[in-house]
Amino acid sequence: MGMDDARAPNPSPHDRTGSRGKRRGGVRARDAAHGAGSGAASGNSDSPDNLVYPGERLGLPRTGSGSVAGYGRRLGALFIDWLVALLTVSFIAAAAGWRLTPGNLWPVAAFGVETWLLTALLGLTFGKRMLGLRVVRVDGQPVGPLWALVRTALLLAVVPALLWDRDYRGLHDKAAQTVVVRS
Repeated sequence: MGMDDARAPNPSPHDRTGSRGKRRGGVRARDAAHGAGSGAASGNSDSPDNLVYPGERLGLPRTGSGSVAGYGRRLGALFIDWLVALLTVSFIAAAAGWRLTPGNLWPVAAFGVETWLLTALLGLTFGKRMLGLRVVRVDGQPVGPLWALVRTALLLAVVPALLWDRDYRGLHDKAAQTVVVRS
């Protein structure tokens, strides 16, 4: 065993190269392919090379309860919540004898109030409940009314919700320090 092999770091159990223990001149094969300054060798634990799955850097499990929710379920929950808001406004309007016109903002208001209150009080909405999702704070605290309001206001602005990071968190989640996980 050469001098370089003795000083080389142990391979990560999350090494995606499948070369667990295979070294090239004392440097892991992955580090050789991506440059000597990448990954754990440079102390950058958040580099894409070290992250194997969404939520890993947040300390969340890869699968099962508490793991980061995927795009499909989140969009499905959003669709259900929007449908609930539309039906609620339609029912109230019909009962009160109001006529809803295209471009009316009452469904948006109903969606916002529903999302804000249910997220603040329960950490979930009707759609999230039906699809097995919940909103949690990254620090483990309850979402609460203030952070739920911040998250909902940015969600209603649409654009922040369309910009995602590698943990599937939109800007609305990042601003409120939340993440959507599986129940």
